[in-house]
Amino acid sequence: MRSKSAVILANGSFPVHEIPLNSLKSSECIVCCDGAINKLETAGIEAHAIVGDLDSLSDDLKRKYQDIIHHFSNQDTNDLTKAVNWCLANKINDITIVGATGERDDHMIGNIFLLPSYTKKMKVKMLTDYGIFTPVMRSRNFDSYIGQQVSIFSPQAETIITTANLRYELTNQKLDMLWQGTLNESMGDSFRIDFEGNSLIVYQEYEK
Repeated sequence: MRSKSAVILANGSFPVHEIPLNSLKSSECIVCCDGAINKLETAGIEAHAIVGDLDSLSDDLKRKYQDIIHHFSNQDTNDLTKAVNWCLANKINDITIVGATGERDDHMIGNIFLLPSYTKKMKVKMLTDYGIFTPVMRSRNFDSYIGQQVSIFSPQAETIITTANLRYELTNQKLDMLWQGTLNESMGDSFRIDFEGNSLIVYQEYEK
């Protein structure tokens, strides 16, 4: 595997927004969670690897794609994590995840809050049909635009957060509940989040 980057297609709703869809179409390496191959076929896009426990693949598809199937039967991780681990094993360290939301709300929530565990090992982001989820391990600036809708999720309630250039500023504040950092808004072409703690997940809406 020569590519150092890949797009992982999860088995949620297939992307329709041009940003995740173009990311998928232009990728040099598409790693498909097993059940998502049906949607990828319908879209006429070629997979480079199919990863998972194969419980969502028909016998016909198993035969058709036998040369690129990578079977992992471990039930302690979901297929998205299996795909991420396959990328790591193949020295791919820049991942874009699409198709990880929609269809099942519980899967969607689980996929989003797995992001911090992935970013400890690689660069990763998740594109939906509405915006981008970025897990962060340290304070940083974010490119933005005036009026962009922004939400901050703190998986660890003890994390202390300070923001700059958001409508509703946080100053050395903890987010005790997940909803408390949602529905904020950028005031310019960038904003900053400083924090002391393990990780945050930042959501930014696409420009309309």
